[in-house]
Amino acid sequence: MKRVLLTFATLAAISAPALADEALAKAKNCMACHTVDKKLVGPAYKEVAKKYAADGGAVDKLAAKIMKGGSGVWGAVPMPPNANVSDAEAKKLAGWIMSLK
Repeated sequence: MKRVLLTFATLAAISAPALADEALAKAKNCMACHTVDKKLVGPAYKEVAKKYAADGGAVDKLAAKIMKGGSGVWGAVPMPPNANVSDAEAKKLAGWIMSLK
């Protein structure tokens, strides 16, 4: 029984940060255009992580795109700037996106 509880506690601790960052994405209205694993208006976050996997500066680049918006990378629909996201929140969101497999 102790082993089962320990395993459950470990899994909960590992997934807690991911859930917290997904909650931030929902709170900042990112999930209106994106999902974790399928294209909506914008690309799936897993596809973004895959595209930038080899880019050591991806978190900073994505954080800038979250705040300033962007266009042309994923198609014709531009991503508008997200003025209600702070620099720290943008980096946290970008880090979470890059952690997705």
